[in-house]
Amino acid sequence: MDKQNAADNPAVKTLLEAAGRKYGTVLSLKFPYFPRSHKQIPRPGTDAMKADLARLDKVLPLVMDRVDILVIGNEPFIECPEADWNNGAINDFYETVADYIIQYRAESFPQCKTVLYMGSLNHLDDPKWTGTGTDNWMKYVRGKAEIEGTDIHPHVADPNGAQAYLDYILPKLGSKKFLATEFSLVQLWKDHLADQVSAEYADKYKVPKGTRVWQVIKSALNEPFPKERWYDFLRTSPWFENNKNYLSEQMKKFRDTGKLAVATYGVGQDAAMSGSDFGPDSTPWLLNSLFASATIKKNPDGAAVPNYAWIEEFKALQKH
Repeated sequence: MDKQNAADNPAVKTLLEAAGRKYGTVLSLKFPYFPRSHKQIPRPGTDAMKADLARLDKVLPLVMDRVDILVIGNEPFIECPEADWNNGAINDFYETVADYIIQYRAESFPQCKTVLYMGSLNHLDDPKWTGTGTDNWMKYVRGKAEIEGTDIHPHVADPNGAQAYLDYILPKLGSKKFLATEFSLVQLWKDHLADQVSAEYADKYKVPKGTRVWQVIKSALNEPFPKERWYDFLRTSPWFENNKNYLSEQMKKFRDTGKLAVATYGVGQDAAMSGSDFGPDSTPWLLNSLFASATIKKNPDGAAVPNYAWIEEFKALQKH
């Protein structure tokens, strides 16, 4: 918001266009203090805190009562120095932001359709990431009447990995609900980047038997594959093929809690995840995407081709 008008921001602009077409919309307010900027998270009353509230003043008039859900924060514990996780600083900052937004909504839009959630919690399956900070986060969520619940981002290495997130938040939510605006098995995919490709794939496409998974992905990013080749690559990879029903299975687990408000899933292989520098230590977000916009040649009309496995499940889940 320091470099452009809020109305020109691609995220704001796209969501408002979608809202105008009667789509449901969720906007997350991101405060990336760490690791991107390596700055201390602002303390209430400081000039840095006032600057963030001034940034909010640029966005709130545009989106309030137009988007359905406003998420306060994106991944706060990732975007805050670890030293501030349990000393009260992260809670003070986000509660100050939330209180400011709550007051703005009450004064400017007393009959407002936009509901408020606190931004997403990460790594709840790792004890290092839970403690005073996350406990106080959930206490604020539960105790603040104007907050509907919290968001979670379970990117896990096991099909049952998100259960740890649910085990942590559900007892603390009370009557409130949760969002899952990101979720995936990306850590499982990452664990297999150094695997050798299957003999079937190597024989069919005349690649060396010792070719690694990450090398195939890099090749597809450098020169997108025909659809059949990309599909064969994933179909013959047991770590992927055996989890091709993950989307519907995970959604059932979320819905069975009775506490899910909204879940969303990644659509395309955008530039941030599809650079030519893909390597053995990269995070393979692109395997999650509904459309293989970077690894499969586009259709003759220029449209992206669906990624392997996910699209039919995604469409079926809309009929719930």
